[in-house]
Amino acid sequence: MNETNTTERLERFLNFYNNLSQNNLDSLAELYATNVEFIDPVHHMLGLEQLQQYFSHAYARLSSCHFVATSQIANQDQGCLSWVMTFTHDAIGNGKPISVHGCSIVHWNSEGKIAYHRDYYDLNEMVLQHIPLLGWVTNKIKQKMAKEA
Repeated sequence: MNETNTTERLERFLNFYNNLSQNNLDSLAELYATNVEFIDPVHHMLGLEQLQQYFSHAYARLSSCHFVATSQIANQDQGCLSWVMTFTHDAIGNGKPISVHGCSIVHWNSEGKIAYHRDYYDLNEMVLQHIPLLGWVTNKIKQKMAKEA
């Protein structure tokens, strides 16, 4: 597979997520293998069915979600996409847009479907700092750690 095809895979991945919604979750099967392993800072799931349930729950109250790629690297078997996700959710940050930096590592199987997907992002940046008491506590902890470094 040439470099263009590997870049196209990551572009397809990004476009897929920018078009994903509660109304088209069945399209996950177009991108993911049935035995996909998905990991993020909160979840570890095995199988397409668990992944579909996860996204069904995640997108139920999500008002908007958009990803912008900041860098990428890929070969025929795997890719890494760094991104900034901006989302709005009525239960987080009073529904105001929140931007989170992260990256996705994906491995494709021989059929070109994603068999492994791991997301790395700062859970504090995504959720905790937007909850009044927890946000204050986590900011104090970060300030204390910065002074000790």
